[in-house]
This record gives sequence, C-alpha cells and structure tokens, in this order.
Amino acid sequence: MRLLLTNDDGIHAEGLQVLERIARTMSDDVWVVAPETDQSGLSHSLTLSSPLRLRKISEKRFALSGTPTDCVIMAVKRLMDSPPDMVLSGVNAGQNICDDVTYSGTVAGAMEGTMLGLKSVALSQQFTRGGDRETLWETAEQHAPAVLDLLAEYQIPPGHLVNVNFPAVPADAVRGVEVTRQGKLDYSLGMEERRDGRGFPYFWLTFGRQAGEEVESSDIAALSAGKISVTPLHLDLTAHALREGLGDLFR
Repeated sequence: MRLLLTNDDGIHAEGLQVLERIARTMSDDVWVVAPETDQSGLSHSLTLSSPLRLRKISEKRFALSGTPTDCVIMAVKRLMDSPPDMVLSGVNAGQNICDDVTYSGTVAGAMEGTMLGLKSVALSQQFTRGGDRETLWETAEQHAPAVLDLLAEYQIPPGHLVNVNFPAVPADAVRGVEVTRQGKLDYSLGMEERRDGRGFPYFWLTFGRQAGEEVESSDIAALSAGKISVTPLHLDLTAHALREGLGDLFR
C-alpha cells in the first residue's frame, strides 16, 4: 500500500513525525510532502499568486513553500509515479472538530485528496485543558494504526473523507471509538489594535471559543467522554432541505 502524508503544522512538526511512525506500521512505501512553514488555519487554500518552491529532504520526503492543498497536488500530479492508495493528513497539534473543520488546513489536506479521487483521512490530537496545552502524542500513535487499518479496508464512497480526533487522555485511558457527527462551538472573534516601535497601528486577531451544546453522538461529546471521534465528511455543501424550500419559493 502506498501512503501520502501531509499536514498543516509544517515539515518539522512533531505530529508529522508521529504520523510517519504510524504510517510505517502499515506500509514501507510512505511519501511525505508537507509545507515548509506552519500553515494552520488556511483551510482549503491554493497558492495562486506566487511560485511554489520544492525542497527535497530525502528519498520520498519533500517540503513545499505552500499550503497542504498545494502539497497534495504537487505530490500526486508531479512527484509520484503512481497515485497513493491513501492520503493521511496530520497528526495535527490540537483538535479539529465542530465548525473548526472549515478553518483547518489538516482537514483541507484530506479534502484535496478526496477531490483527486483518493481515500483520505485527517488526524488530530486534542490538547489537554489548562495553560500548558500538552499534546499527548502517544495516544494518537498507539491507537491510530488500528483505526486506519479498518478505514483502509472500508470502501469510502467518492466525495467523502474521514476526520479522526484523538482525546486528550493517556493512551491506556481511551474509552473506545465512536462514529460521530460535527458538533458546535461558540466563537468569540475580535481585532485588537496595537502599536509598533514607531507608534504605527497594527492589528492582531483575537480568537476565543468554548464548547457549545455537547450534542449526543457529536465529535466534541466523544472527546469529552475520552473516546476517539471518527467523523465522516463530504464535499457536497448543498443544503438539500433548503434547496427544496427555495425551489417552492421560486417556482
């Protein structure tokens, strides 16, 4: 089995090293194409207005001056002589659940794989709560191989991907796997004005969030219960019920 790995935290991220170790339990044909620098929060963006610089680090391992989306395209369309059997994006430092999937470069890497007709999975490790925000990488590393082995055998339909999140508990405290739906977060966004060394203003995005209602069977509820969340997603954003209502409106 041929595997393509990418992420949004950058080529030097610890989570990517974790993902490589996970991938090598599944295959010895592992390719890595990851951003040269941190691309967190860039979602499914493409680099259109500047050239992309590719740096070969070692055999089947590359860094690209672009987004996770760029990396997957570069790998499949330029670097690999045959497409991968599976695209793995992550392991992200921090959860990618609820509305955050629309911001996530990690999920976007898997989305691009899906758009190219490839089985694709995003993986993220939840931070512990509190000021330290510790990342318990061993939890993802220990449990991901079993999850991915099952997904590798499952026939995921075209246009769909899988978003996997590991809870912020020690590996031996994980309470199983739950197939979930997207939950809801409450956001608090703002713009804070500051002054540089010459007194000129600049602005910093302030970003806060807290859990919304922990809906039964949601990703956030599963993580809160110490479970691995496996959320199927699809690329079709059509609101089908609203489409029917608008059809009546404009008929």
